[in-house]
Amino acid sequence: MSRVNKVVLAYSGGLDTSIILKWLEDTYDCEVVTFTADIGQGEEVEPARAKAKAMGIKEIYIEDLREEFVRDYVFPMFRANAIYEGEYLLGTSIARPLIAKRLIEIANETGADAISHGATGKGNDQVRFELGAYALKPGVQVIAPWREWDLSSRESLMAYAKEHGIEVDFAKNKKKSPYSMDANLLHISYEGDILEDPWAEAEDDMWRWSVSPENAPDKATYIELSYVKGDIVAIDGKAMTPATVLETLNKLGGDNGIGRLDIVENRYVGMKSRGCYETPGGTIMMKAHRAIESLTLDREVAHLKDSLMPKYAELIYNGYWWSPEREMMQKMIDESQQYVNGDVRLKLYKGAVAVVGRRSENDSLFDEKIATFEEDDGAYDQKDAAGFIKLNALRLKIAARRNK
Repeated sequence: MSRVNKVVLAYSGGLDTSIILKWLEDTYDCEVVTFTADIGQGEEVEPARAKAKAMGIKEIYIEDLREEFVRDYVFPMFRANAIYEGEYLLGTSIARPLIAKRLIEIANETGADAISHGATGKGNDQVRFELGAYALKPGVQVIAPWREWDLSSRESLMAYAKEHGIEVDFAKNKKKSPYSMDANLLHISYEGDILEDPWAEAEDDMWRWSVSPENAPDKATYIELSYVKGDIVAIDGKAMTPATVLETLNKLGGDNGIGRLDIVENRYVGMKSRGCYETPGGTIMMKAHRAIESLTLDREVAHLKDSLMPKYAELIYNGYWWSPEREMMQKMIDESQQYVNGDVRLKLYKGAVAVVGRRSENDSLFDEKIATFEEDDGAYDQKDAAGFIKLNALRLKIAARRNK
């Protein structure tokens, strides 16, 4: 173990990272810098400053990264229509590269020679944080306490906190949720407790952002999203920043019971994991983006994008946002969005998102004169289809004769 003089800790202000803070000081005899990011988790981040000060920390970073998170990470990912294993909208995964980037930038600013995080040795986040860190600063030392210490249970953590005078807020203020939760502007994830049984149904009071579809309004909500180069720039004609777009869609989606997901996924570290996810705004965004692309993207461009998407999604899930292959794919994806401009009208109703209209004044590839079932004035000669079919059937005929 090399000597550590200063370490930047991804610090939430909660029990686990407060214990990590003290453990780092005791174990490494080093100075700790705390970094707390507001990426829309829905909780106050400023109390982390008071807690860090109370523990003697001199360099404290509290940052509002909501706009950067949506603009530079969520929006680029949605241009790719990225879904992991057919269902998961990558809400936790996409937040990690931004946090890793700021950890490294703060390490450079403060002269720290190490960073630290609170991800466990069983999860994907340790991989995401550390791959990002090494990609951005190859020589940085990463300290992952959950892989080093002997505090292997909740009871041992509580005992450590008591021994070192670390405040345990929930013990006197409120009952702690039984679930392991992670939230940002894109989603909330839930793991643990009864969810560790894949057969057990999640309790309805677990969900924080959405009503159940059964309790959603009986009247549908209609919204109109406006796109410029694949990104939403306005809702119902009102221009909005990226973070405001997602906040607004989360509220609209949650009110209509949209965005609940219950899956068993394959973690990169090798195990299967059951988790529940709440992604109301992202669910709406995915449906709408595919709708505007259906109108404005060339067929082969759209199909090529779809064929590459699973790999792109896997790269994000596994922590390779800062890899050269993801960056290469992003350039191609962004190039495909030059003509993805226009509007999509959606109907939100009891957990469902339906596309009911799409238009693009200058970039639509839909030609009504050609597509019509009525008289097209010679725009499309149906006789041409005969030769097209015969040529495409040629290899099938040859194979059929051989097999016969």
